[in-house]
Formats: sequence, C-alpha cells, structure tokens
Amino acid sequence: MDSKFNSGCPREFDFALIVGGVSELTPALMDAMYAAGCDDATLSIQYGLLYMEFSRSAMSLKDAILSAIRDVQKSGTSAKVLRVDECNLVTQSDIARRINRTRQLVHQYISGERGPGGFPPPECHLSDRAPLWPWCAVSYWLVQNNLLRPEEGWNANVVYAINECLEAAHQPEEFGKLMEDIAKELEAFGV
Repeated sequence: MDSKFNSGCPREFDFALIVGGVSELTPALMDAMYAAGCDDATLSIQYGLLYMEFSRSAMSLKDAILSAIRDVQKSGTSAKVLRVDECNLVTQSDIARRINRTRQLVHQYISGERGPGGFPPPECHLSDRAPLWPWCAVSYWLVQNNLLRPEEGWNANVVYAINECLEAAHQPEEFGKLMEDIAKELEAFGV
C-alpha cells in the first residue's frame, strides 16, 4: 500500500527517533552517526536519551524511517532505536493540532454535532476529563470523511507499526513468554 502514495520521486520526510544506549553527545558519537549515513539528522540529548531529528529523502515515510533506523544501528555505537517520536494516543487538543482545526470543531466531531458521526471512541482514560484516542483510528475516520489526506492516514499506520515492532524487539525475553501465555489464555476465551 505504501507504493500507492509514491510519486516515483524521492521526497523529504521529517521525523524524529528516540534512541537509547547513549547518555552523552560526544564528538565520537556524532562522527559515527555521520559516517553511518545520519548526516541528515540533528542530534541532541533529551531526558537522558539521544533525540535524532531527521529530514530524510526517500520514496515514502516508511522507507525514510526504516533507512534511518538501519543507519543508526550500523553506526557501531551502543545506540539502539527505541521508537519514532510520535505517540499513537492523542487528546482532543492533539487531534485539533494535527489536523489544523479548532479544539471546538474536534469536540463537535467527537460528539456528533458536526460531521457524519461515528467518530471513534477514546481508548483509555474514559473517566478523566482528558480521554485518549488512538491516532490510527482517528486518522482513518478523518480519511474516510475527506478531512485528512489518505497518505497522512497511511503514515499514521506506518509510524504505529514501526513503534510496535521496535517495542516488541526491546522487550526482555521473559516478556515474550508472558505474552505467549496471555495470548493462549485469551484465545481460550475466544478473543
């Protein structure tokens, strides 16, 4: 599906990677990242993690992010990409900011006062004043209702999938066993 949005020409994609295993921004680290192909990234330390802001040319966002992850991993440093810096859970304000609309309009979409109705329900913090919606579900609804470009909805899925894979890759071995056990029990319940 990624190729559906491919114009045949590389484009610039802006994104950031959160990287663990590095506690200090040294000249040796910067040189290693540059030599590995991360010459299109700005590096900084944020909250004890390496933060890499990329502006990368590629055929798709998926290609851009995966090539950046590959370059970080081949740097020969202790750096390990933890995630793309984009959260799938969003507030009403986050949604408004992402689609460049007012918070009030988004509230009207959520409540069904405007738009076609059927806005996805929040995923967590339902009893709080600031529930959280899954951005993938929201972006899908927005695309289906011609309020967001299809490519942007697809890119939300790409980032979510990459982050899920990265998170699974960094789990301790015993977590994998726990996941298998839970999956078997859920399957027995018909889930």
